Amino acid sequence: MKSTTRALKEWNVAVNALATGRTIVLLRKGGIREQAGQFNVADKQVLLYPTFEHQQPDLLKPDFASQVKTVESGWHPETIRICSWAEITDVFLVAWKPAITALFPYHIWNEKFVNDRLKWKQNQPIYILLLRAYRLAETVEIPYISAYGGCRSWIDLASPISLEGSEAVLGDREYIERSNEIRNLMANPPKLEAEDRAVETASIQTKPTSVG
Repeated sequence: MKSTTRALKEWNVAVNALATGRTIVLLRKGGIREQAGQFNVADKQVLLYPTFEHQQPDLLKPDFASQVKTVESGWHPETIRICSWAEITDVFLVAWKPAITALFPYHIWNEKFVNDRLKWKQNQPIYILLLRAYRLAETVEIPYISAYGGCRSWIDLASPISLEGSEAVLGDREYIERSNEIRNLMANPPKLEAEDRAVETASIQTKPTSVG
């Protein structure tokens, strides 16, 4: 893929954490306006679109909470800076709290966020995404339009953005090591009675590949 319009909306602080290699994990349940009412992953390579409106410092670990300035509901910048994209290498559907709790060292959110996600739409699992991030060769600034708004995870930008010349944030070895740790954790979650487990995995790709 040499260019794309497809983008995943995520808090700006999370996009920055992915783009600097501080995490490779996102936890999602989707927005109110998701297609069919629930989150799903249909695309493997996506631009990372930063959002600001719903960032809440009290849902983040301290190092990340300090990076967030809250904004009024409905606020958005006039231009959006797209600096990175990601390959979604793995998706895990998890509804069992101990398995999600075991992931705590790997993501940017605090316990309150995890508990809130588990309580919201309790009949739906949390999606754990592993992403290999890439820095674009050049940051692209795009004008904000209303089509990018709303509580949904996936959008299509008005014009494609080139992925040519992108540079992986993490080298092959480091990404494989980090992702394998999480894969092993999901394959062998904390032990409880078998009937209490509710872990379903759906691997899109088991080995990262480079695009560019």
